[in-house]
Amino acid sequence: MLKIKKGDTVRVIAGRDKDKEGKVIKVDAKRNRVTVEGVHVVKKHTKPTMASQAGGIVEQEAPIHISNVMYVHKGTPTRVGFKMDGDKKVRFAKSTGEVID
Repeated sequence: MLKIKKGDTVRVIAGRDKDKEGKVIKVDAKRNRVTVEGVHVVKKHTKPTMASQAGGIVEQEAPIHISNVMYVHKGTPTRVGFKMDGDKKVRFAKSTGEVID
């Protein structure tokens, strides 16, 4: 089970986009990758199709490895852990001990 979910706010801790923050758009659990809004933006060359008549160069976010992002809790990056809350498994911020969801 991954510790980062779609909709979480994360900070990039390694790579060319270090210290950028954004919301997780997509999580690929099989390849351990996340796509973050406004991070790792690449240019993709597209051919004209029936859907998009223009084609050309499109900028879009590319996935980055999940180990290069850290969950942001109340403005500060923190590690995430799991614990049992009654009979339910929940995520919690390791820095504060507060339950995330």
